[in-house]
Amino acid sequence: MAEMHLEDVILRPILSEKTWRGMEEGKYTFEVAPTAGKAEIRTAVEGLFGVKVDRVWVMNRCGKPRRTRLDRRHGRTRAERRAVVKLAPGHKIDLVG
Repeated sequence: MAEMHLEDVILRPILSEKTWRGMEEGKYTFEVAPTAGKAEIRTAVEGLFGVKVDRVWVMNRCGKPRRTRLDRRHGRTRAERRAVVKLAPGHKIDLVG
């Protein structure tokens, strides 16, 4: 398998009310590449943000079925892979600054 660049592993941060509460505990949520493993995610976060990662959780979110206008076609929302990264004590990422 080909090695991915750090920017190709972390696609975007997930910013919602739930993830803002997690940031207070040092947990940050990112959308990651579908093929990225925990070790690659850890390396990418440490390399991109210059922090020490304590733990990584990964989840695959399936796309949900949706109806389109006038009920003529059925579609799905896109599936995504998310990673929750807990940083070591004393480390912090400034996502909005």
